[in-house]
Amino acid sequence: MKLFILLSMLVAAQNVAAESILPIGEFSRNRLDGWEQKSFKGETRYQLQTLDGVVVLRADSQAAGSGLFKEQTIDLEKTPFLNWSWRISNRLTGLNEQSKSDDDYAARVYVVVKGGLAFWRTKAINYVWFSNSAKARVWPNAFAGDHVMMLALRGSEAALNVWQTEKRDVRADLKKLFGEDFRTIDAVALMTDTDNSHGQVSAFYGDIWFSKD
Repeated sequence: MKLFILLSMLVAAQNVAAESILPIGEFSRNRLDGWEQKSFKGETRYQLQTLDGVVVLRADSQAAGSGLFKEQTIDLEKTPFLNWSWRISNRLTGLNEQSKSDDDYAARVYVVVKGGLAFWRTKAINYVWFSNSAKARVWPNAFAGDHVMMLALRGSEAALNVWQTEKRDVRADLKKLFGEDFRTIDAVALMTDTDNSHGQVSAFYGDIWFSKD
């Protein structure tokens, strides 16, 4: 009887863990399931690579702009927090990222709320590694205007070749930046791009997941 109770408790704990964590990018398991590449100009090279004993996603961009997208409905009432880690090898210097000619980032992770047929209602937040300024800046994307908001999580103060860990309350960020309480999002994407400034940069992304808290 005691063994049965113990096994029941273990199964219950596993079910709770499964409900509280939703994997999106399982790179450490050498998987890219569900991720598709979308090119805007040229192609950034994305490949799984072992770094410090762990499989991560490497991105190399040379005057190119393409990203990896994963379409998946995320219930922000259940798992509102987006978690990931990233690092960059070099900076894109001398840019004004708020202009179209310099709208490039060593690394970015973003969430998308689709507008369906009302495409003008599509909203997105880009969490970016800003090259030439400090973190915490917020501004509308140079091409998409206030439909896509840029939020600098890391900036010139962050060391190169050092992993940085992020955790964002996506539901709270969406409400703050767009004034609407979105209950779900429709896609997650990541991108390392240099197509506008014609630069070169390398970045690495660790696993990406949503969590209850």
